[in-house]
Amino acid sequence: MTDREGDSDHPFSEGEGFGDDYDEFDLDPPELGVDPAKVDPVDSRVITDTLDKHSIDSDDVEASELLDVGLNYMQINRYEQATEAFDRTAQFAEDDRLEQEAWVNKGAAHAELEEYDEAIGAYREALRIDDESEHAATAETNLAYALWEFGETAQALEHAERAVEIDERFAEGWFNRAFFLSERGLAEEALHCIDNAVRLGMRNAKVLEEKAEILEELGEYDEAEEIAEEANEMRERAEQRLVEEREEMAGQPSGAGGQPQQSEDVDITDPGRVSKRDGEWELE
Repeated sequence: MTDREGDSDHPFSEGEGFGDDYDEFDLDPPELGVDPAKVDPVDSRVITDTLDKHSIDSDDVEASELLDVGLNYMQINRYEQATEAFDRTAQFAEDDRLEQEAWVNKGAAHAELEEYDEAIGAYREALRIDDESEHAATAETNLAYALWEFGETAQALEHAERAVEIDERFAEGWFNRAFFLSERGLAEEALHCIDNAVRLGMRNAKVLEEKAEILEELGEYDEAEEIAEEANEMRERAEQRLVEEREEMAGQPSGAGGQPQQSEDVDITDPGRVSKRDGEWELE
């Protein structure tokens, strides 16, 4: 994902999260003799030391569970550990779809570290496996972002366009395409793309701010101002909600009478995770 301020949210798969301890692998797998008193449970060496192909038979490793380890590292911003987990997922995966998902996520982790050369390589590897699958659109739009940051702006637009060709309901792809078109001065086309992203449910402060800038480029100053105000209000509500949630976690009351106030439902999640909306939808 990309935007005017340089924020770097990169779509990655959600996974199942951690439930009960896994039989063969966990952050602290007893079968592999990891002493929690000696090893940080989120230390990357746990993965490196315990999941080497030379010491473990591939039949003893559930690649899908290892993928979840990487995804949980992503959730707590431990991107270096995530890259190692995804790399090993790809090594152990026997299913092409799982291997491809691991490469896409590995690219996202590298991009969060601003290691764009490595990210580009991971996305290209994912597309080498299958350039038409469910993960291909994510790989294409993330590749577009990484190429942009790497200075390959012409290629970036090509891959952003490819993303929406693969999946026309991929809101993140439409948003990135809008950004690249706007940067090239193609504001009218950019406006159509960002409207498509909004129709697909990608409506948050970041998207509205980008739309306001595109409208300003088109000379639609009144509408641009309205959209910018809405974006600011949305961001303020989201920030207030985060403050209230932190206060609740700390056991401090917020709002009148010591009761926490319910803020409006504001989308502050990773815009790359867009749910499919019910009903029919048509592109402009």
